[in-house]
Amino acid sequence: MNSIQVSIVIVCMNNLKNLYPCLNSIRKNTTVSCETLVVAYLFSKENLEMVKHDFPWVTFIESNEIRGFSENNNLALRQAKGKYCFVVNDDTILLQGTIDYLVDAFDSSSDNVAIISPLILDRNKKIAVCGRPPMNWYTYLLSFLRIRLKKDRKWTNGSGLFRSYNILGAAFMIKTEIFKNVGWFDEYYFFSPEDIALSTKLNKIGYECWVETKSKIIHLEGMTGGQSISIIKTATLPAGRKGLLHFYSEGKWYLYIVVWIIIFLSLNLEILYHFVKSIGLKKPNVYSVLSLAERNSLKMIFSKKTPKQIFIYYYKLIKK
Repeated sequence: MNSIQVSIVIVCMNNLKNLYPCLNSIRKNTTVSCETLVVAYLFSKENLEMVKHDFPWVTFIESNEIRGFSENNNLALRQAKGKYCFVVNDDTILLQGTIDYLVDAFDSSSDNVAIISPLILDRNKKIAVCGRPPMNWYTYLLSFLRIRLKKDRKWTNGSGLFRSYNILGAAFMIKTEIFKNVGWFDEYYFFSPEDIALSTKLNKIGYECWVETKSKIIHLEGMTGGQSISIIKTATLPAGRKGLLHFYSEGKWYLYIVVWIIIFLSLNLEILYHFVKSIGLKKPNVYSVLSLAERNSLKMIFSKKTPKQIFIYYYKLIKK
């Protein structure tokens, strides 16, 4: 019998300001048997030595090549020994029983439940995400037009243990065997939408995704509060947009054109908005970085490059 119930998987890009509070909250608020696997992505030698000393109960997996969210998580997931995997961002704080409640929820669920997510709160402890509806090219178009379908409401903002459809990659628990059988995260996606691609795939082959609102986690989203932004955004956003184009087009040329038009129009509107907001502000600022990221994205939707190739191209420009 497997003595480890949960394998906690975290990817951290050399950011100890995020990682330390996250690991401390795991230690403090988890009672089920678990292992913690941290992918130390592009860590400095000094930081790696420090975290290994301060958290001897954590297994650190070095990742010293350019990899996206999917690739980095898969490095750890392939080593997971738990019955369940809890994939969580480093910029999160677990509250009392976050993981324990999810394990209990699985114990009372049917065999076809593959994923159960916690209630995700923002830094002010207000509800940020409580379930997500199905997503496809049509719902993407409606979101661009600021239209929300009434039928989507059944998948969100429930209470207790309720069925949802899609997940947020910031925090979710999944049965390890099912995750392994579907090939872990799709590594085509560099930063997004690998989470939506995973849960959509699971639903299509007969599995279900649920939310347990007794389980709560705070998602700090980079701990910036919207006041600052990394220049890395100018590389990750174009890669993410290309991922969206790939996912929503579903491998069909006519949907590719439809989604391409939606992304093209939305990017132009965002570029204009952020350019206007940046006028008179000292550069770089949030709006100037976002404007550049969106201009890069606009160029890349014409490209045949993969999301990873796109990221590497702009990442190298940043480093020059």
